[in-house]
Amino acid sequence: MSITMDTTLASLVTNKRRVSALKSLGIVTVGDALTYYPFRVTEPVPLRAIREAAPGQQMAFAAVIRDMRVVPMNARRGYRLEATVDDADFARSRRVPGSTARLTFFSYRKSYADWVSMRLRAGTSVVVSGMPSEYMGQLQFTHPEILTVAPGSAGAGAGLEGYARGAASGNGAFAGSTDPYASVQSAYPPAAAASSGAALKYDADTVQEALTRVCRPRPVYHASSRISSEHIHETILGLLWMMGARTSSTPDGQLAGAGSAGIVAPTTDTIAVQNGEENSGTTAESGAEALSQSIPDVLPESVRKAKNLMHRAEAFLAIHDPASTTRFKEAIETLRYEEAFVSQTSLLKARSHAHKSAAHSCPLVTDSLRDQFIASLPFSLTAGQQQVIHDIAADLAHDWPMQRLLQGEVGSGKTVVALAAMLQAVDAGYQAVLVAPTQVLAEQHAETIGRMVEQLKPAIPVTLLTGGMKLAARRKALAAASSGEPGIIVATHAAFSKTFQAPHLALVVIDEQHRFGVEQRESLNAKTDDGTTPHLLVMTATPIPRTAAMTWFGDLDISWLTELPGGRKPIRTVVVNEADAATMGRMFAHIRARVDAGERAYIVCPRIDADDEGNEGGSGVSAAAGSARGRAAASGSSARTAAGGRATRAAADAIGIDDPYETFDENGETVARPPLHAVAEIADRLQKLPQFQGIRFATLTGRDKDDVKTQVMADFAGGETPILVSTTVIEVGVDVKQASCIVIFDADRYGLSQLHQLRGRVGRGGTNSWAFLISRAEPGSPAEQRLEVIHHSLDGAEIAQADLEFRGAGDVLGDAQSGGKSSLKLLRVVKDADMIADARTRAEQLLAADPELADEVQLAGAVLDFTRGNETFLTSS
Repeated sequence: MSITMDTTLASLVTNKRRVSALKSLGIVTVGDALTYYPFRVTEPVPLRAIREAAPGQQMAFAAVIRDMRVVPMNARRGYRLEATVDDADFARSRRVPGSTARLTFFSYRKSYADWVSMRLRAGTSVVVSGMPSEYMGQLQFTHPEILTVAPGSAGAGAGLEGYARGAASGNGAFAGSTDPYASVQSAYPPAAAASSGAALKYDADTVQEALTRVCRPRPVYHASSRISSEHIHETILGLLWMMGARTSSTPDGQLAGAGSAGIVAPTTDTIAVQNGEENSGTTAESGAEALSQSIPDVLPESVRKAKNLMHRAEAFLAIHDPASTTRFKEAIETLRYEEAFVSQTSLLKARSHAHKSAAHSCPLVTDSLRDQFIASLPFSLTAGQQQVIHDIAADLAHDWPMQRLLQGEVGSGKTVVALAAMLQAVDAGYQAVLVAPTQVLAEQHAETIGRMVEQLKPAIPVTLLTGGMKLAARRKALAAASSGEPGIIVATHAAFSKTFQAPHLALVVIDEQHRFGVEQRESLNAKTDDGTTPHLLVMTATPIPRTAAMTWFGDLDISWLTELPGGRKPIRTVVVNEADAATMGRMFAHIRARVDAGERAYIVCPRIDADDEGNEGGSGVSAAAGSARGRAAASGSSARTAAGGRATRAAADAIGIDDPYETFDENGETVARPPLHAVAEIADRLQKLPQFQGIRFATLTGRDKDDVKTQVMADFAGGETPILVSTTVIEVGVDVKQASCIVIFDADRYGLSQLHQLRGRVGRGGTNSWAFLISRAEPGSPAEQRLEVIHHSLDGAEIAQADLEFRGAGDVLGDAQSGGKSSLKLLRVVKDADMIADARTRAEQLLAADPELADEVQLAGAVLDFTRGNETFLTSS
C-alpha cells in the first residue's frame, strides 16, 4: 500500500478509539500527524548506575529483575506492585559496585497489575528510566518507564563502556557502528515462557537499543484526556516506519545508517498495514530513500542548499524522533522556513494574478461627487484621510483592479474614506457595493451614507439589501441593483446570493474583512456582465502590527489611519477578580450611577446559555479546534470541529470568544477550566441584585432574528432598556454614543485584539467611559499577564503585537480569523520577520524565472494547498 501525506489514519490505524481521539485534535491524515508538532522536547536522560543515583534527578540504567510481588492495599482499593532490580553488570561497565533498587507501581485495576507482573518476572532484563527517591531507607523508582529486553540476544552489561561514552557526549552519536552485544549471552537465565504457551512481546531486542530509546530526547505533544502524548508519539513513529523510515536522523544531516538508533516497527495491534513487511531486510539506506519518496521536498533544491536546510523527510524525522535537542531545533527551523517560503510564494502569485485582470477605470472628473462630498463635511479631514483618499483615487483610475487594505482604529474615519471612493466609482457611471457583516451595521451604514449624500447633485441612490428584509422590500432592492443604474448598494451577506446581480459593479468595499471568505469575494466578481473584476477595498478596525501586515497582506496595498478625531476621552480599563465580591459590588453600583445619569452599559458573556457547555473549549467561534499550536495548534474541541471543518452557525453563535487560549501542563495535557458564563445566566443573576432594582435589562445574541436584533438595539439606544446583556455580537459596528460602561465576563479567555474591539464599543459620545474585565485567572498565570497588557494600553497596534507574541501567527492571522484550517503552525510573524523577508526575496527571484512554477512541481502543489487552506488569510486576515 502506497502511503502519502493525504492517506487517512482511519485506513492505517486499527485502534478506532485512537483514530477518534486523534481526530478530536485535528489529526485526520498522515500529513496532519506529521505536522502536529511537539511543543517541547525533553533533554537527553543521563546513564547512571544505581549507586550513582541522586534523588530528584532523572536517570536511566540497565538491570535484571530479581523478584516481583503484588500487594493488595487493604486500607484502600487497588494494588501495589514492587519489583527489585539488580544492576550488577551495568554498574561494572561504569566501574562502580552493583546495587539494587525497588520499582513501585500503583493501580486500581487487577488487569494492569497482572500485565505488569507478567512483564517483570524474575530473570527479565530491563532498561529503566525514571526519577529516583528514597523510601524506608531504600532507593525507589515510582512508575518508571520500563523497556523489557528479549532474552539471549543481549547481555545486561557487557560492552556498555563504549555505549556509555557515546551517550555521555550528549550529541546523540552513540559509540560504535555495530551492536556491542551481538556475541554476548545474558549473564542471567532468560525469563520463563509465558503461561498457556503464549510468546511474550519484548520492547527491544538488545540492551543498547533499549538504552538508546530511553536516553534520547523525547518530543512532548499537546494531548487531551482521550489520548496521551506518548500514544501520539507512538502513532507518529509508526507512520514514519510505514513510510520507510527505519533509523533516526544523525547530526551530519543524513538519514542514519547502520548502527544508529532504529525506529521500532509498530505492532499489528496498532497499525493495520506495515510498509515493507514482506522485506524484513530493509536497509537504512533504502529506508531513507523510501521516506524521501513518500515525503518529497517542497523547497527548491537551490534554496535548501543556500540556506543549509534539511530535506523535508529528514526534518520530520528529526522532530518526531530527535537524536539531540540541537537536531530538533534545526528541523523546526527548516519547516518554519518552508512555511515562510510557501506563504510568500502564494501571496506573490496572488498579487501577480490580480494585476493581469481587467477592471473598470474610474478617473476623477471636474466638480466630482467626491469633491462635493468632502466640501460638505462639517469637519476637516485628517492628513491621513486625505492621503488615503488620494491613493485610492489613483488606484481607481487604473484599468486593473485595486486591492487595498485600509486599517484604522474605531472612529478613525474609515467610512468617510470608503464613501469618497464609492462616489468616485458612481461618478464614472458604475455601481459600488459596501458589504457589512451584520444587519445592524448595514442599516447604520445605509442611514449614515444616505444622510451624507442627500445634498449632492445629481442625487445618489442608496439601496439597502439584507437577508432580514421583507420580501417586497428585498425584491425592490434586488431590482434596483440589477438595473445597473449608478449608485451605492449597502448589503450584508445577501450580496453573495445568486439572486443579487449588479451588472455595472466597479467597486466592492468590505467592512471588517475577516468576516468574509475569498469564495464570497470571488462571487462578487461574477456579478459583472463584462467579465471585469471589481476594485476591492477591505477595511478593518482589528489592529495588526505594521510588520505583520506588510508581511501577510503581500497581495494588497496597505493604508493606515492612525489619527483619531478630537473629543474622544481615554477609556479607563479595570481588571476585576470575580472572586472579589466587594469590588464586584462597587462596580455594579458604579454602573447603576451611570445609568441613572442617562448612560448605557453593555454586559458581555461568551456563551448564550448553559446548554452550550458541549461547545465550549477550543479555539472559539471565529476560529470556528484543531489545534491546535496549532500549536499550537491543538486546541481541543470547539465551535469548529477538531477535524478542521467549518463551524456551524449554531455553534458559532453559541461561543463568542475568538480564541480562548488553551492551557496545558508540562506533559501537554489540557488543564480543565471553569465553564464560561452565559448570557441567560448573567442576565438572571444581575436583575436580582439590589443595585439594579427597577432597571430594565435586554439580551442580544447571534440566535436572535434580525428584526429582534434591530428592535433590541433601538430600545437600548433609546434608553428603554439601558443595560444590554449580550454575546460578542456587539463586537463590530454597534454605535451607541450614550454607552459609557462595558463589563466583559471571562475576559481572561479572550484574545487581546477582541478585547480591544469590545472595549471600543464605549466612549463614542465623548463622555467618560469604563471597561471592566472580569477574570478568573490564577495570579501570575499567562492569562493574567495578557490582561495586564490591555489594562495598561489603549494602543491597538501595541496590543495586537502582544497578541501575536502570546498566540502565534497561526492563530491570529490564520485559524482564528479565517474560519478555515490554517497551514501555518510554526511561523511567528513578529519574531520571524527577518526569515519571512528573506523568503519573500527568494520567492520573488524564483517567480521571476519561473512564474508558473513549472520546474517546481512540489512547491506548486504546496502553494495550491496553502491557498485552499488559507483563502481568507490571503486576502484579509
